[in-house]
Amino acid sequence: MDTFDPQEIIALERGALDRWGAGDPHGYLELMAPEVTYFDPARERRIDGHAAMTATLEPLMGKIRVDRYDMQQPKVQRHGDMALLTFNLVSYQRQGDGLEKAVAHWNSTEGYASIDGRWRLVHSHWSFVQPELKTAVTEEG
Repeated sequence: MDTFDPQEIIALERGALDRWGAGDPHGYLELMAPEVTYFDPARERRIDGHAAMTATLEPLMGKIRVDRYDMQQPKVQRHGDMALLTFNLVSYQRQGDGLEKAVAHWNSTEGYASIDGRWRLVHSHWSFVQPELKTAVTEEG
């Protein structure tokens, strides 16, 4: 890959996110390399390999609904045949009253490798954005 456009990596991720929001995890499964590894904030241990990822994501088919997402500050760093995409993600769902509500705030690190001329996801790490902690004010007296 002599020419590189960071937008290509971002577009791959957006395509997978679009499908994810419609309840289809296959967008990610189709991007993943056979040796993919994955860290999920809801799991104690790393998930290793495409078969394990399929077993993890298949039960979610049709159960996820994201009406809109905001990919914030995507940054792609390429080093040879590897590219690292980092971004923050805010997921929104439309409520019964028609208003949107932010339902999840994520940090994401996605490691891509050029395999046989195609960018494939070799590592994925998602974590929750921690809320801003405020110091409690105490009343004296």
